[in-house]
Amino acid sequence: MKKLFILTSSFSLILTIVSCDVLNEAASVVGVGTTTASTTPKLTNEEVISGLKEALSVGIKNSVNLTSVTDGFNGNSLIKLPFPQDAIKVRQKALEWGLDGQVEKFETTLNRAAEEASKEALPIFVDAIKNMTVSDGFNILNGGDGAATSYLKNQTTAQLTAAFRPKVEAAIAKVKLTDYWNPIITKYNSAMTITGGEKLNPDLNAYVTEKAISGLFLMVAKEENKIRKDPMARVSDLLQKVFGSITK
Repeated sequence: MKKLFILTSSFSLILTIVSCDVLNEAASVVGVGTTTASTTPKLTNEEVISGLKEALSVGIKNSVNLTSVTDGFNGNSLIKLPFPQDAIKVRQKALEWGLDGQVEKFETTLNRAAEEASKEALPIFVDAIKNMTVSDGFNILNGGDGAATSYLKNQTTAQLTAAFRPKVEAAIAKVKLTDYWNPIITKYNSAMTITGGEKLNPDLNAYVTEKAISGLFLMVAKEENKIRKDPMARVSDLLQKVFGSITK
């Protein structure tokens, strides 16, 4: 009788264990009573697009704030505008002639023009991110460092150049860049008249426009990558959710 009781108890215990396993397996299939990763809400298309636009907006705002102040370009070795490369011979000759001070003033003022023009950049860049599609958004989200900035650059450089150049021209006039350039280029071209060398006079408006936009994009990329890699740089719940999804 005792043996029969033991066997019956053991059989009941086995049935209980098996039943629990079956119930747990069934619950995992239908998602009842479980808290697995599969139940984590997925990002919606709207969240991805909104998050990327917000990231670009944050990056643009931070970049403009950094570059549109005194020494924003001139004091930043990553984006500082050098003497125009196609007129580097002018710089070399000017230094030979003892015009070091004029060269230094010109290079500093070149960057002042970029800094001044950058003050007008924010609304131009903000307008440029409004037409991002869902397909673009997911490609950018999973595209790695600088993907959003590259997309923005590829889509808007021509429009930005057209919109930005008048701002640069006004900035060049405001900081009186040509006051420092004209004495250098005039002396150089006079010498070329005597020696028969090639006269030069690069388009400073085009040069500053190109370099200022390039510098701004470089700073935007740095801000974007910071948001991708550093949770502390994700200043909203949406940024935390969108960019947290690719760092888990």
